[in-house]
Amino acid sequence: MATTSTRPRQPEELGRQHPSRAPDRRSVPRERDRRTAGLLLASAGAAVFMAIITAEALYPAPFNTADNTISDLGATIPPNSVILQPSATIFDVSMIVAGLMIVAGAFFVHRAFARTAVTIPLALFGIGAIGVGVFPGNHLAPHQLFAMTAFISGGVAAVLAAKVLVAPLRQMSVVIGVISLVSFLLAMFMLEWAPVAALGEGGIERWIVYPAVLWLIVFGGALMGTEPSRQDG
Repeated sequence: MATTSTRPRQPEELGRQHPSRAPDRRSVPRERDRRTAGLLLASAGAAVFMAIITAEALYPAPFNTADNTISDLGATIPPNSVILQPSATIFDVSMIVAGLMIVAGAFFVHRAFARTAVTIPLALFGIGAIGVGVFPGNHLAPHQLFAMTAFISGGVAAVLAAKVLVAPLRQMSVVIGVISLVSFLLAMFMLEWAPVAALGEGGIERWIVYPAVLWLIVFGGALMGTEPSRQDG
């Protein structure tokens, strides 16, 4: 009578029997890139929040979030520009550092997902933040250019990042981006409308900036802690 071999299968035999279970070595760098991007973006968002809070707390003059824009922390606009320390240094340096982190995060997002629709606005968001720090409000023309770049690209990045997120983070990212973009449009075209006027220039600007900065933390946390979307749409 023939006997059935009871020799245990070797690991390489198991791999041949079930090729789908074999580890995909290409996924390891992508996983590392995704988590690195998440760490950079979440850290940048947290740094911006803490920098604004600290600069406002140490601002050596009356400061009102309805009347004063966030950029007033770095320098107020001409013709009567005022630069007050230590708030100006805290704000400007933090914007530059956070902007560099966002640009670096965009690089790793691109390595992980290869989606230019996500990485280009994300990189522009970082470049805008860098420009705001390099050119405070007393350099009005370049400051406005970089601020507008950050305002628009931050909201757009949040909307388009839904392509690489899973539900419900996908929907949350879109909502945050839409809030930021709608607030930008209200600030540009409806500043005299009663609800917007009640918020003041500084208040409506914070409705543009804070959702985008919050999104950095949400998106960064998602990249560090969840699997990306498998959908191509």
